[in-house]
Amino acid sequence: MEKKDNMKIIVLGAGMIGRVIAYDLSLYSNFEEIIIADKDRETLESAERFLKNQEVSFDILNADNKDDVKSKFENYDVAVSAIPYNYNYILTEAAIETNTHFLDLGGNNTVVEKQRKLFKKAKENKVLVIPDCGLAPGLTSVIVRDVVEFFDYVEYVKIRVGGLPQKPTPPFNYQIVFSPNGLINEYVEDAIVLDHGKIVTKKSMTELEEIIFPKPFGKLEAFMTSGGCSTLPYSYKDKIGYLDYKTIRYPGHCEKIKTFLDLGLGSEKEILIGNQKIIPRNILINLLLNNIPKTGKDVVLTKVFSKGLKDNKNVELDYTMIDYYEDKNDITAMMRTTGYPVFIIAQMIENGSISEYGVFGGEEIVPTNLFFDELKKRNIVIYKEIRE
Repeated sequence: MEKKDNMKIIVLGAGMIGRVIAYDLSLYSNFEEIIIADKDRETLESAERFLKNQEVSFDILNADNKDDVKSKFENYDVAVSAIPYNYNYILTEAAIETNTHFLDLGGNNTVVEKQRKLFKKAKENKVLVIPDCGLAPGLTSVIVRDVVEFFDYVEYVKIRVGGLPQKPTPPFNYQIVFSPNGLINEYVEDAIVLDHGKIVTKKSMTELEEIIFPKPFGKLEAFMTSGGCSTLPYSYKDKIGYLDYKTIRYPGHCEKIKTFLDLGLGSEKEILIGNQKIIPRNILINLLLNNIPKTGKDVVLTKVFSKGLKDNKNVELDYTMIDYYEDKNDITAMMRTTGYPVFIIAQMIENGSISEYGVFGGEEIVPTNLFFDELKKRNIVIYKEIRE
C-alpha cells in the first residue's frame, strides 16, 4: 500500500461506538479530515455534544442509499462502519468501487463470508477491507494471532469475553452496552467452532461453564454464542487444534434469557395475534430496553486460554484483560474496547503499518506488538501468563 499524505476518514454511525472512534481519531491520528455521518439528526446532535471540543465534522447520510454512500466515500480515503452489520456488504461494495479502504465492527458470520468473496476485486482496486475490527472479533482476533506466533503448535484456544455492569441488578444482572438486536443475534445464531481440522457449528447458549476472575467478580458463567470466532477457524484451520468462543455473564443469566428464546421471542418471523402481524423479536427488544439498565458503569472482562508446544515443551499461555468505565470522559468500557481497536487499525492504514490490499481478517494482517502497544497508551492492558 502506498503511503499517502493528508488522508481523510469518514465514520458511519454516531452512536456510542461511532462517536468514540471519532473521539480517538481526533486526539491521536494524523488524518487531515474526520467526519461522522448518521441518518438520524438527533443522534448526530448528541454526538456533536460529546465531541464538542474535537476537530470533527458532522453530516447526514442514509446508508440505505448506495449512490449517496458512494458519492460520499469518493471524498475519503478510509471509511469505518459503526452501524448494524446488515449494511456491511453493501458498504464494502461501495468502498471498493470508490477506492476507499473499509473497516467495520462485524457481528455476523454470513455477512463476513460474503465480504471475503470480494477479495479479488478489492485487490484489483487497491483497497483494503478488514471486517470485524471491534472487541470480539477484533481485539481478540489479534490476541489469537499472538498465540499462533508464540507456539510451534497450538493444541487449543478458548476465547471468553463479556461486557457487564459493575453493579449487577437482578434478575438478569446485565446492562445493555450495545444493540439489543445484535445481542439477540449472538444468542440465537449458531456458534462456529474449529475442531481438529473441521469447522463445525454448535447451538448458542449451550456448554455452560464456570469461569473465575479476581475480586469483586469471582465465579461467573460462560456459554457458546455466535460471531466471536469470525474468520479465525478458517485462518487457523491447520495451525490450531481446537478453537471456540463463549460469552461471559453473571451466574444465572443464561438460564433466564434462554427461556425467552426457547419460547420463540428471538424469532424474526411474523406471527398473527388477533388481526395484527407481530415480529416476536421486536417484542423482546422492547422488553429488554424497558426492563434492563442502559446506563451505569460497566466493565469488559476478557480471558483467552491457550495450550500448545513450544520448543518441544507443553506450555499454557493465558491472556487476561479487565477494562473499566472511563469516568473522566464518560466513556463505557464497551465503547473503549470496541472503538479503540478500530481506530488503531485505521491509524495503521494511515501511517503505512498495514500495507496489503484485499479482504482480510484482523488476525491475518494486524501486527500484534504494535497493536498491543497502542492499546496500552489508552490504558487497555492485556496481561500474559506463561506456564510450563
